[in-house]
Amino acid sequence: MYRRNGSHMNTKTHWEHIYDTKAPTQVSWYQEHAQVSLHYIRNTGIQKTDPIIDVGGGSSTLVDDLLTDGFQHISILDVSGTALQLARQRLGARAVDVNWIEADITQLVLPEQTYALWHDRAVFHFLTQPADRQRYIDSARHAVRPGGHVIVATFALDGPERCSGLEVAHYTPESLHGEFGEDFVVVDSTRETHHTPFGTEQKFIYCYCRRH
Repeated sequence: MYRRNGSHMNTKTHWEHIYDTKAPTQVSWYQEHAQVSLHYIRNTGIQKTDPIIDVGGGSSTLVDDLLTDGFQHISILDVSGTALQLARQRLGARAVDVNWIEADITQLVLPEQTYALWHDRAVFHFLTQPADRQRYIDSARHAVRPGGHVIVATFALDGPERCSGLEVAHYTPESLHGEFGEDFVVVDSTRETHHTPFGTEQKFIYCYCRRH
């Protein structure tokens, strides 16, 4: 079950170490508000009662804004239990309104055709092995309901070569959609220049698709 080149156990150990040694506001991907993601989510037209999953949500503040917006069925999935605990502590009493899933998305079977919206900012580009990417895509195809929305953000072609000590893949909206295939129809895409907490820039692309 466990592979070299980024086995589940090594992946988990790596990210637990990151979150054990850095404050949530000092990781390179920190955003005070996930503005691009929020723009797309708010414009999908989904209902406040529709299930949402944030893959690799970790300690991201996206969940705070989604709860404030009134969304009632939010799942946050991350391989790092430390990251999830940091988010729970930040949310305080509101944490009980969120479903927390400590798991590796490439190793987990999610409930079938459940989610109206799948969001991922910066997990997919860490999947440098084709088999891992296929497991991720199969999971999205399995878990997102027909007509559901998929928002994935990755490093752009001019994004960093490495992140958090790991190699990353780079995408255009077209190449990212090409990974997902014809089960997903592109609705929109955009670029973002993310300013890290330590004053550098990271180039991202976002691809927003609908599940056939």
